[in-house]
Amino acid sequence: MRQVLIVGSGASGVHAAQTLLEKGCRVAMVDVGIGMPPPVRPADDLNGLKANLEDPADYFLGAQYQSLILPDFGSEYYGFPPNKEYIFEQPEQFRYRAKGFSPLVSFAAGGLAEAWTGGSYPFHDEELRLFPFGYKELGPYYGKVARRIGITGVEDDMARFFPLHDGLMEPLDLDDHSAVLLSAYAARRDSLNRDLGCYLGRARLAALSRDFGERKRCDYTGRCLWGCPRGSIYTPSMTLADCRRHPDFDYHHGLYAMHFRFTDGGRIRTLVARSTTDGSLHEFEAEALVLAAGTLSSARIFLESIRQNSGESLKLTGLMDNRQVLMPFVNLRMLGRQFNPRSYQYHQLAFGLTGSDPMEYVHGLVTTLKTALIHPVVQNMPLDLGGAVAMFRDVHAALGLVNINFHDFRREENYLALEDGKLVIHYQPDPAEPDRVHRTSEKFRKILRKLGCVAPPGMTHLRPMGASVHYAGAIPMSADRKPLTCSPHGQSHDFENLYFADGTSFPALPAKNLTFTLMANATRIAEEAF
Repeated sequence: MRQVLIVGSGASGVHAAQTLLEKGCRVAMVDVGIGMPPPVRPADDLNGLKANLEDPADYFLGAQYQSLILPDFGSEYYGFPPNKEYIFEQPEQFRYRAKGFSPLVSFAAGGLAEAWTGGSYPFHDEELRLFPFGYKELGPYYGKVARRIGITGVEDDMARFFPLHDGLMEPLDLDDHSAVLLSAYAARRDSLNRDLGCYLGRARLAALSRDFGERKRCDYTGRCLWGCPRGSIYTPSMTLADCRRHPDFDYHHGLYAMHFRFTDGGRIRTLVARSTTDGSLHEFEAEALVLAAGTLSSARIFLESIRQNSGESLKLTGLMDNRQVLMPFVNLRMLGRQFNPRSYQYHQLAFGLTGSDPMEYVHGLVTTLKTALIHPVVQNMPLDLGGAVAMFRDVHAALGLVNINFHDFRREENYLALEDGKLVIHYQPDPAEPDRVHRTSEKFRKILRKLGCVAPPGMTHLRPMGASVHYAGAIPMSADRKPLTCSPHGQSHDFENLYFADGTSFPALPAKNLTFTLMANATRIAEEAF
């Protein structure tokens, strides 16, 4: 029986593990694995929580009001709720220094995708052209993952950007605002397609429209942001729980993976990890080692392993992330309407904007404001508090946000390195980016106007690099055997029994959310390389 050691329980790690277990391998996983707190009053909808909790302010804002977005904060329109703070807790062993980059890392059981919004968007052939494989090779694994986790979708205008694969469920019910936007698009479809290269359709979501095993379909309680108590929105901790029930799976949590030891012939012998509670060292034999800890952490383990063995300090170039722009808007057709809190909280519609090259595709996600906290919006209105609250009641149902995502590509000036025991993260934007962001933002304003919406220019927000958490590119896949690269199946060209199953190995980064592709690619690697 093949023995495989995996580092990390995020989206990549758990799907690699599940596939290996299905193939008859024995799998051990090393993970910090900070656990999720149990859901509070799972039978209540959001308004029920507000009415029934003994201290709703503590639940929604935090004991120290840490989820408040203050008027002078100047960065985001929303923060993470207190009950998801565990996702971003960091062990003291993880230290970094960043320039031009605001990293988010997770050591939670399930990783960063415990906080994702469920967007599941496959890459098509043109977006995979710098990868050593195409959609023909990856497509079956999108279908396999969809059948595992449950993904809703439909064939519409966005199918030109999102290839259709197996395992799609019928979509969720649209909230009222999204339905109005989609109707406005249908009325102006030809001109939007022809004149602005703009397409709009249903988002692909890892959220259930019907019961799926032990998980229950979405019942529109409005609790998405605070964690679905029904398991309707998929998170990797669900697959981790399935793996832990398997007799050939060993889960070693509470351990921070430090580095691996290897022979002069380039074969890994063991993985060294440190306890996050008492600091003790643990060493695991590694017949085959799979790094799936996320791009930053997998790269750090790789760099530290080489430094421990030879004292050499390497630099891994080509770090990538999707730049994001947040564009609030008001839908004039929705002014004065009563909003319905019983709806799916996250985005239900997606924009696709074509460019002169398919890799210049711009991906937009539309979130209509429903049950999110209102204070970040109210405090940005050009009125006093009383006036802003009064106005908000009239415009609540009309408010929305477009999250605009741009592609990225590998460049030498963006790198990861180690210095004084810290991970150094350096990112310098493409010089052409400001013009690209400006032109695209103006185009989205025109699109929204055609849909009967107004996007106030002063409220558009350019998010810092790192905010999207779509990190990739440090040790890219390559058909050619070169140092600091890996094979099309994620096998390191430097160490014969080392594999990369996360975004570390991506040679390019399209504009789309990458979590679904991480799961599909990890499944492909586990299926074909072992």
